[in-house]
Amino acid sequence: MIPRRYAPLLFALILSGVMTLLVSGLSTGRAIGLAPDFARLWLGAWLASWSIAFPLVLVIAPLTRRLVEKLVRA
Repeated sequence: MIPRRYAPLLFALILSGVMTLLVSGLSTGRAIGLAPDFARLWLGAWLASWSIAFPLVLVIAPLTRRLVEKLVRA
């Protein structure tokens, strides 16, 4: 098992991976349809977007948590 101190990192990794996988798949499908090389193009789009999304989630998640805490009642 992974130590608890790595939970935020693992959360960001999984969240960014799943979200970029879905969004890049939908975007690639809408752009080219089910072309013969769809899987290759989707994988390329996914890896490019995930490489940007993962570090961004690490930076933006704490800011978003603080914003949410300010917007909800105690």
